[in-house]
Amino acid sequence: MKKLLNQKEQHIAYKREEAEEIVEKAKENAALTMFKINEKYNKHGQYFLVDLTYTFNTPKEVMESNPRENNAPDGQMNMDEVHEGVPYTVNQDGSVKVENNDEELPEFEDPFADVEVKKDATDEDVPF
Repeated sequence: MKKLLNQKEQHIAYKREEAEEIVEKAKENAALTMFKINEKYNKHGQYFLVDLTYTFNTPKEVMESNPRENNAPDGQMNMDEVHEGVPYTVNQDGSVKVENNDEELPEFEDPFADVEVKKDATDEDVPF
């Protein structure tokens, strides 16, 4: 979900009255938090830059107004949600039950099962 939080606008006017009209029109929007009229000059003459800043919501307000919903009973995971990972259930006492999917896994073979330990090996040549 995307939500617009801040917006900045800049307008140009060639008379102070025009700049003030832009500000008055912007004040109709309750989200206006800052305005500034700057008088500027260049080789063509005088002009006015009008800066407007709108603030719609703070991230805190957005998060508090739209909490994620979990409608699953007893703290169980809602299976309608997209979930990447292992499905689990949280019990009333706080313990967690993980579903057993071991039947789908191949049998683990230990690659070092047949290796014998040499008792006369020294540690002097070990680099670490």
